[in-house]
Amino acid sequence: MSQNTIPTKIPKRILRELKREKYDNVILFALGIFGSHSVKELLNEEAMMDEKIFQKWVEELKGESFIEEYTRDNVPMYRITENGKDELFRRIENTPGLSSTIRQLVITIDGVIGGDAFKEREETKETSDYTLSYRDYAFGLLSSNWRINEMFEAGTKAGELNPNDKMSFGTIIDYNAEHYPNRPALLYNDMKYTHKELNESINRYANYFLSIGLKRGDIINVFLENRPELLIMIGAMSKTGIIASLINTRQRSATLAYSLKVNKVKAYVIGEELYEAFEEVRNELDLTSEDRLYFLKDEGNMTIPEGFLDLNEEVKDQDISTPNAINDIVGTDTYAYIFTSGTTGLPKAAPMRHVHMIGSIYGWGGMANNMQTEDVIYITLPLFHSNAVHIGLGSAFYAGSAVALARRFSVTNFWKDVRKYKATCFNYIGELCRYLLNQPPNPDDRNHNVYKIFGNGLRPEIWNEFKERFGIRNVHEHYGATEIRGMFCNYFNIDSTIGINFSPHVLVKYDVIADEPIRDENGYFQKVDRGEAGLLLFQITDPTIFAGYTDKQATEKKIFRNPFGNNEIWLNTGDMIRYIGYYHAQFVDRLGDTFRWKGENVSTSEVEDVLDSSEQIEHSSVYGVEIPGTDGKAGMASIFATEDHKNFNLSDLLNIQKKDLPPYAIPIFLRFLSQLKTTSTFKIQKSDMKKVGFDITETDDPIYVLLPNSSEYTLLTNEIYNEINLGKYRF
Repeated sequence: MSQNTIPTKIPKRILRELKREKYDNVILFALGIFGSHSVKELLNEEAMMDEKIFQKWVEELKGESFIEEYTRDNVPMYRITENGKDELFRRIENTPGLSSTIRQLVITIDGVIGGDAFKEREETKETSDYTLSYRDYAFGLLSSNWRINEMFEAGTKAGELNPNDKMSFGTIIDYNAEHYPNRPALLYNDMKYTHKELNESINRYANYFLSIGLKRGDIINVFLENRPELLIMIGAMSKTGIIASLINTRQRSATLAYSLKVNKVKAYVIGEELYEAFEEVRNELDLTSEDRLYFLKDEGNMTIPEGFLDLNEEVKDQDISTPNAINDIVGTDTYAYIFTSGTTGLPKAAPMRHVHMIGSIYGWGGMANNMQTEDVIYITLPLFHSNAVHIGLGSAFYAGSAVALARRFSVTNFWKDVRKYKATCFNYIGELCRYLLNQPPNPDDRNHNVYKIFGNGLRPEIWNEFKERFGIRNVHEHYGATEIRGMFCNYFNIDSTIGINFSPHVLVKYDVIADEPIRDENGYFQKVDRGEAGLLLFQITDPTIFAGYTDKQATEKKIFRNPFGNNEIWLNTGDMIRYIGYYHAQFVDRLGDTFRWKGENVSTSEVEDVLDSSEQIEHSSVYGVEIPGTDGKAGMASIFATEDHKNFNLSDLLNIQKKDLPPYAIPIFLRFLSQLKTTSTFKIQKSDMKKVGFDITETDDPIYVLLPNSSEYTLLTNEIYNEINLGKYRF
């Protein structure tokens, strides 16, 4: 599997110029369309370029300020300049074969989405920071042109899925076992499963659960950390119609008890590593003699607890062939419940359906990630979240790629494992990328085989820095939700965007203070103006668009009925999105985290990005708090700092904020966290911090305040706290 840009991804029309010892267009195309390259990457064995002639053209392009040379970890590198991008685009548009290629690509996307990019090019002035230029849109399309047929073939398969047809992603597991029996399917620590071995293990589990009388629609609570047995359980569900309720392993006490009780289950599968947590809430579960309890050994330090069966012992003699039950499964059938992990309130169980998974396999594995059998995807996110299942496993299933599974994310071991497993890609959330970027630079930062990553939450402020430091060629960012079928995806590898969406959707104007959409004189929602952020709604054209939750009341709260006066039904995502041009968008913020201060809307994620850019801050969380006698909410930031608050340079932090934020967005309060409490996907839990606010009687953490007309943060004392509550200060 070649990862080289040259010659695989360069148009043949340009490649033919190499025979005439004309290298400039090849070099410009590689750097302009696919990003910075080392000399070694450009002069790879397949590139067919003479080194001396190459150097001559490099010097010429440098002399014209079209490319720049620099070093990274003592490795010579080249990147294109803005002048170089303009020159490349000029040459492409003046070359008949290439200009017609772009035109055809643009027309094709216009046809799929129903728009007119050429008209948009004429109407828009490309001056806004949030506007995607036609040039960069065209470059994105060209970056995928070398595999465009395969992309649309996968997209066609996804689009043709009928949710009511019989289908199971278990058939794809079977296909991989048949066609790639001896290739690696799963790598975990020092263990390796081939596709044949993994499929046989899945079938043993599947046949066992059917043998004890479980049937399609029955539910099993599964409480396991990332390890082979969890993937095997998910696979077994794909072949039986039984549903795995995948319990968040970070949950404890009341939240854990709630998640274990929310569905009526027939069995429990508990891992040794989580047995104590389960035992703490066991008495709250109202278990009866009919409930089957299964134990899965981990390190083998425990004997099988009383009342439990050893699941591996139970399944070891089961049939290794796929059960006939797979033939009864339809696309709308649920194979798992995944609990949405919001930072407030109790988790909601969202059904994961076979049509959703198979659509992810085609959409992620084929359209976005171009997965190959030789690929190895490193998954560190928990398999009880849809990112790991649909983006991670789904991508791997597409072409029989291998999954290298980590027990959990470790910033210390991440790149070591990537090298150990020879991973070529990984799935991410934004916090994972920021943790990696916050580590001190290392000469081995680029010493790996990863060339593509995919996930959500990579902020524009660190996007290019992350790609450059770690040598990542492709970033396929997306926006979606566990319970939604339909997503934005950066299919064309354009920087700093969540990409495009082929599903019917709209952005509507939103009143942050009233916390509701803005309506016109007839009471209907209003679509946003060009460049304006708005609330994202998905049209529910069939029941599979929004799977809903097991809690029907929670499901109904997410739905808008007849918001535009035409009796349509729309899903409220609760998220603010901004179009940036040519069908592409950027994530702005999650509602509830946006607040209004001094008559302006403050985006918490934007403030967090600025704070996190400080070397003194490991992580930050921003939210609004009420100050007596004021309108709106003042900004407050809880920060996990690299220094004790007494040694923290508050002046430097304030200067950074003044430089990068409007005055109304600068937090009034700073709380120095003594410990960092996060969800399983590394998001800081804001609910408790919002309740405490700046009440120093409710926390031992030091809090600082930026008082009116002050140029520095001051330690919040009891005296100042009382004076603020009495309205002495005019914020």
